[in-house]
Amino acid sequence: MTKKETVSIKRNIAIKAIVTPLWKQDAEAELSKAISATDKQLAKLEQEGQQVVSNIRAQSANPLDPRVQEQVAKIQQQVAGKRNELEEQKRNLLQQEIQVRDLKMDQIVDQGQVDSICDVSVGDNLIKKMQVSITVKDGIIQTIDNL
Repeated sequence: MTKKETVSIKRNIAIKAIVTPLWKQDAEAELSKAISATDKQLAKLEQEGQQVVSNIRAQSANPLDPRVQEQVAKIQQQVAGKRNELEEQKRNLLQQEIQVRDLKMDQIVDQGQVDSICDVSVGDNLIKKMQVSITVKDGIIQTIDNL
């Protein structure tokens, strides 16, 4: 009797969702929450940036000293960089919100991936073993497919 060589490997499984009113509502709520969180981060960033600049100027004997101005400029530059990142993030979220609104009912959309372990043996088709997707409708698995 020969022993069949088997090894366990990690694979990604694509998760797809069927668009329903509930899915759309959840996706829009999640995006709205993310946009709100980004707005709060922007407001906090501005406030903290202004506070740091005020503290630097208050601790300085001469707020017009070139070294103080340089420090303030660096802080303002860092704040501007982070602000740009957050504004880009917000633009992306707003774009996603529009895309979700435009989705048609029963359309299938990519929702992410999960990791899984599978066993492979000599003679298996590795491509087929690796290409698996799960389709869900309102959180209920509808199909498990080998692509």
